[in-house]
Formats: sequence, structure tokens, C-alpha cells
Amino acid sequence: MKSELLEIIQQKVSEKILKLEQLIAETRASNNDTKSSMGDKYETSREMLQQEINNLQIQLNEHLKSQKILKNINPNPHKVVSLGSWVETNKGKFFIAISLGEILFNQEKVFVISTESPLAKAMNAKKVGDVFLINNSPQTITNIL
Repeated sequence: MKSELLEIIQQKVSEKILKLEQLIAETRASNNDTKSSMGDKYETSREMLQQEINNLQIQLNEHLKSQKILKNINPNPHKVVSLGSWVETNKGKFFIAISLGEILFNQEKVFVISTESPLAKAMNAKKVGDVFLINNSPQTITNIL
């Protein structure tokens, strides 16, 4: 079950990486067109295109980091909450990996969260039956996979 979810997440990240690479290539091509046909008069638009390329590159780098993190996740069951844990609490289901948000998996809402998120930090190293506080609201860990 966890392996399937991990594959879905990896696929989503790979798709985002491809889209960003395409956008960067398209933006670079349009920047080259601007250089060859417009001259120095349009320096501002070239600079704006370069800033857009830089922003896309930052997003791409973040997704590449996420991809590396996903490759290092061990899909075997865990005894305590850590990177790669599927955690069920009385308030929801969580997969600790990268910051991706809510996804629908086997007709269930699962929140894919980063180890850096406050929720993951509150759950870290906890076992089944442990209670933790998030926003002054207690949650009990009912299952860890």
C-alpha cells in the first residue's frame, strides 16, 4: 500500500519536473527571440524573462530535491514515526515524505507532508498509542506503516 502511494507521489513530482523543464526551455527560446529581433530598447522585457527563468529554475531545483528524498524512502513498515511513515491518527492519515498536500489514494484523503512541517515534527519518533499536541489539539496515533 505504501509502495503504491510512493509511486504515485514520485510520478507527480516527475511530471512537475518535466513541465518546469519545458517551461524553462520555452522561456529561454522566447528570450533568445527577443535578443535577436528587438535590440537594446527592450532590455526591460529581457530582464523580466530572465527573472521568470530564474524563478522556474528555483522551483525545478526544489522538485529535484523532493525527487531525491523520495528515492531514499524505505517503504517497509515503521515502528516509530519518521521519513517514509504512513501515520494514521484519530484526525487523519498522513504520509511523511515531501510537501505535496492532500491527495486521494484508494478513496481516502491522505496528507503528504514534509519532515519539516510542524505536524511531522510533532509526530516524529512517536509510536502507536502516543498522543501529541498540534495547535493545542491532542491527536492519538492509531497506526504506523
